[in-house]
Amino acid sequence: MRLDVDNLACRRSGRRIFAGLTFSLGEGGALAVTGRNGAGKSSLLAILSGRLRPDAGTIAVSGVGEATLPECLHVVGHRDGLKSALTAGENLTFARDLLGAPRLMPAEALDRLGLGHALDLPVAYLSAGQRRRVALARLLVCARPLWLLDEPTAALDVASQEVLAALMAEHRAGGGLVIAATHQALGLHDAMELRIDRAALEQAAPAAGADAEEWL
Repeated sequence: MRLDVDNLACRRSGRRIFAGLTFSLGEGGALAVTGRNGAGKSSLLAILSGRLRPDAGTIAVSGVGEATLPECLHVVGHRDGLKSALTAGENLTFARDLLGAPRLMPAEALDRLGLGHALDLPVAYLSAGQRRRVALARLLVCARPLWLLDEPTAALDVASQEVLAALMAEHRAGGGLVIAATHQALGLHDAMELRIDRAALEQAAPAAGADAEEWL
């Protein structure tokens, strides 16, 4: 899979958040998106995932046949996206059935995150760090080439951060891509960095009303 982003811009509530973002990722590539709070890191991931339309710019994906970009990615956002009344295993089974391209069984995925004992526990009973690990286990139950991670180490202890770093390295070694919005080092060796400087981008932004040139 290859992802090419050119001169991407984002507008939220009528205000230009960023503009001119350009990058390319090929097989095994990783991008760390950095910047202060409110700079637009989460908005960039929302655009890539298809939840938000860009204000301008192009996004092109190749090497995935007829699949669209949203069909090629996993998203782990600020919110864990779990049903509290369901068990960890049930949450992962639902994700596996919904997303398709099954890879690991829920029990196996939880074992990789050190949570094998939580398979039959309702998510409501788990700590914040445990819930985060269940959310990250979704990356393993389905095979998708692009991982979009928004502050993925939130609530994780050092040992769990090391597990996540190993999982990202394994994913990249298999040709997968990782784009992570972060305030801290993630162990993404050789990753490119894209720093969003909101103030500078607003100064350079074109006039309001520009339409998206292309959306895939």
